[in-house]
Amino acid sequence: MSAVSPTAERLAPGALAVAFALGSVYVLWGSTYLAIRFALESYPPFLLGAGRMFLAGAIMYAVLRWRGVAPPSRKQWRTLWLLSIWMVLLSNGLVNLAETEVDSGLAAIAVASMPLFAGVFAMLRGRHPSKIEWIGLAIGFLGVIWLNAGSKLSASILGLVCLTVAPIAWAWGSIWSRDQDLPSPFMAASAQMLTGSIWMLGAAVVTGERITAMPTWAATGAMLYLVVAGSIFGFTAYIWLLHHVRPALATSYAYVNPPIAVLFGALLAGERFTSHDLGAMAVILVGVVIITLARARAAKPAVPKLVESRIDAIDAIEPGAPAEKETRA
Repeated sequence: MSAVSPTAERLAPGALAVAFALGSVYVLWGSTYLAIRFALESYPPFLLGAGRMFLAGAIMYAVLRWRGVAPPSRKQWRTLWLLSIWMVLLSNGLVNLAETEVDSGLAAIAVASMPLFAGVFAMLRGRHPSKIEWIGLAIGFLGVIWLNAGSKLSASILGLVCLTVAPIAWAWGSIWSRDQDLPSPFMAASAQMLTGSIWMLGAAVVTGERITAMPTWAATGAMLYLVVAGSIFGFTAYIWLLHHVRPALATSYAYVNPPIAVLFGALLAGERFTSHDLGAMAVILVGVVIITLARARAAKPAVPKLVESRIDAIDAIEPGAPAEKETRA
């Protein structure tokens, strides 16, 4: 009979805790697309992003400093300012802008392509995909082409451009951040949201955004939901999962969030999706699942160790959640 070390025992969570954390990430992040749509009824897209990121970042930063977590160094702040352009302004900001013309569920389907672009950028930086990953990439990009070619997304040039650039920016920022000196995950997340909020505010000024009427309670409630449920609770649950379960399970939200977003949009906002939209989503998600399972199979079985900071976007993430970096043994 072998003894179990205290560390191993501490790292083995109960099934109920894992299920609750997974459910939180699935539902909270899956619902953020619809919450963005509701918040946009009163808040312009970049001002919405600026307010959401500033509130969430400031709350997290204050709590972390109160608990004694070291702030980013001057060099790390410079890196975070640059990283937040990709991970906040060009990802969350453009998703917000796209949803002024595109249904929330359709936005979620388009963003689901992010792991495919991350795979391409990883390849360009020297990590060559396996044969199975190549199959996943090929299938996934066929779904992206299908989605862009004839779905409702093609009717909006603004939506099409924004939802093409957003996952590419997220993927590039995720891959680039792996080689950077960043603080601990939660501190990097809060600092990224704070710096990203400034970029968002600048974009709002440049585009001439204004709040011309008193925001409705519903829109303000949706914005606060994004702050608390999406940026704080959802991200906390995700970090906890990265510490306690296999990466393939922790990042499974990548192919669960889009169907949940589509379901919320249909049930709560009356959004309608064509067979073309749903077929493209299915093909994209098949590609993402193949890539995720191929990586899980290639990795050695070990408890994943979280280091430094980034949003694990190699497998995709909620729009606007800050980034953390992880090492997979």
